[in-house]
Amino acid sequence: MSHFSDEFIKAIPKTDLHVHLDGSLRLSTLIELATLKGIDLPSFSEDGLRKVVFKDKYDSLNDYLKGFSYTTQIMNDALSMERVAYELVYDNFNEGVRYIEVRFAPQLHIRKGFSFEEIMTSVDNGLRKAQNEINSHLNSDEPNFSYGIIVCAMRFCNEYFSEYYRDFFEIHKYSTIEEKIKLASLELVKATVQLRDKTDIKIVGFDIAGSEYGYPASNHTDSYNFAHNNFIHKTVHAGEAYGPESIFLAITKCHADRIGHGLFLFDENKIYDENIKDKQKYIRDLTNYIADRRITIEVCLTSNLQTTPELTDIKQHSLGKMLQNNISISLCTDNRLVSDTTVCNEIKLAVANFNINNDMLRNIIVYGFKRSFYYGSYSEKRKYVRKCIDYYDKISKLYNYNT
Repeated sequence: MSHFSDEFIKAIPKTDLHVHLDGSLRLSTLIELATLKGIDLPSFSEDGLRKVVFKDKYDSLNDYLKGFSYTTQIMNDALSMERVAYELVYDNFNEGVRYIEVRFAPQLHIRKGFSFEEIMTSVDNGLRKAQNEINSHLNSDEPNFSYGIIVCAMRFCNEYFSEYYRDFFEIHKYSTIEEKIKLASLELVKATVQLRDKTDIKIVGFDIAGSEYGYPASNHTDSYNFAHNNFIHKTVHAGEAYGPESIFLAITKCHADRIGHGLFLFDENKIYDENIKDKQKYIRDLTNYIADRRITIEVCLTSNLQTTPELTDIKQHSLGKMLQNNISISLCTDNRLVSDTTVCNEIKLAVANFNINNDMLRNIIVYGFKRSFYYGSYSEKRKYVRKCIDYYDKISKLYNYNT
């Protein structure tokens, strides 16, 4: 049972380093825009959609991902993308979140008359507008709200994913599916670097998302090398539906600064390479490597519970072992809509089920700011992080949770 009050958890400054734009829109907005655009949904009531699409429990990660086919359909023009981004900022700020890194896959939204540049601009416009409105009303001792954008390539894609992928697969019809995935990923990271360099859009990172099993991160080595050589921060969805080997590939082949999920980091049963004879040593070495280099794991408790059938109790989650091994972690939502959660809920879930004292909670929150891909110079980031820490300590003292 948590000894932290709900009021304290809401009041402290927080981050969300792993939140998907197309998985975090308001359900009311999805219904409204689908109605206006004539897009068919399984239900046009919030309760109905909660029963058949955005459920409490999913059969698998792939089942979990089905809801994105509806959200991406309505995010098909600049005004819709800007609105969803704008509302996401306020949803976060209203629960005390001060910094978010919004990620999404632009290639799922590209279509005739709606280019990569227009998509990125509309999202940045929505985030920036809400940020500026919020910051204009804050007290001088409060940390500003800030954000960054992480661009996602897809571990797996085909011609049915979007108009862009349909055209891309037709143009590259003589390539294998694996070659097409690699090419689409590389094209995206090149576009990302070019847009970052010629605009002030707050692009801060590159990621791969989607079905993990059977689609290794090594398929995206060229993309991550390009990102790495052009000073783009890197995170990788890994260890969500596969095991330690997937996390190893993310770090060694993709130069990952952070890991998305990392759920199966300690699972020997999910090591399939026959050349790995001593599985315990492999996990131990990998864990020490991650901890020593402060490769932060973006932990998404609710999402993992929903997509992992074998995870029947939250106490089985590897978060406990991560904390025991002093791994840098940050608590994240993954998808506010699809998982029906908030940052406050994720923190409450963690402190209610794991041995997290005052010092540990402070460290978790602080690492969210420290390990962010902050848009700006390192000196600017240090000042921002210090202000967030000071504000946390002020709130902690006010609620008598001094460390």
